[in-house]
Amino acid sequence: MTFQPYIRAEDASGRRIILLVEDEPFVREATCGILESAGFIVLSAEDSPQALKIYDECQQKDYPRQIALVMTDMMLPSGTGQQLGHDLHQRSTEVVVLVTSGYPSLDFETKACETNLYFLPKPYSKRTLCEKIEQILAPRPLARIAKQAS
Repeated sequence: MTFQPYIRAEDASGRRIILLVEDEPFVREATCGILESAGFIVLSAEDSPQALKIYDECQQKDYPRQIALVMTDMMLPSGTGQQLGHDLHQRSTEVVVLVTSGYPSLDFETKACETNLYFLPKPYSKRTLCEKIEQILAPRPLARIAKQAS
């Protein structure tokens, strides 16, 4: 196993990058606006295949940006946000996914430590969304070191 140090995913200005996956154009645009006003760089996709393509492009060694978090709606035309999280986890165990939905929550939080999969119910305020993202992205060096050592 190769040791991969934790590197905060951000561009040269220090802004973290979020991949937003939302099939509803109005919701996608509004959420992009919220995230950009909070200081994030936002890449957006309307479905799982497009999101996977963007993610793969950003993971290339020579690509200047790495994604800090993937935020996805639960219900997508090409599957579920949970399935997208699983597909991304197959590419990298370090990928962090935030699933949002207006439907009742599944038990995401109990698996968050294992799968980096989190849940946020809709509707949410700008403040709630930003606090959740900051909570998820907060550095956890001891947990990462322990995970890498095992």
